[in-house]
Amino acid sequence: MARILIVDDSPSQLMGILRIVEKLGHETFTATDGASGVEAAKSVLPDLILMDVVMPHLNGFQATRTLKREATTQHIPVILVTTKDQDTDRLWGMRQGAKAYITKPFTEDDLSEVIAQVFSAEAPPAA
Repeated sequence: MARILIVDDSPSQLMGILRIVEKLGHETFTATDGASGVEAAKSVLPDLILMDVVMPHLNGFQATRTLKREATTQHIPVILVTTKDQDTDRLWGMRQGAKAYITKPFTEDDLSEVIAQVFSAEAPPAA
């Protein structure tokens, strides 16, 4: 399966997302703030990043923008996973380069569906 980096500063949120992603059969990596998330993405080069927005050092919007400007990480799809549920937040997140945006709280099915949608959108067309 895929290699997924989870970036969240809340230990309980991080563990909840980790449990869902591992249940789906994916390999996981974690970071606890935006700056360490950017560094982890550069070293791990995951297939997908699940990024919180409200975090210390670099928020998720800033971290996503940084990743999208780096040649080595710009291809990695980012799903913003956040409590920020305003339309302006969603629009801003997508303008930073996120492929999807999901708000907390979410169900296991909600997160699984968004991950599947992003992977199917990123998949090359069948020959």
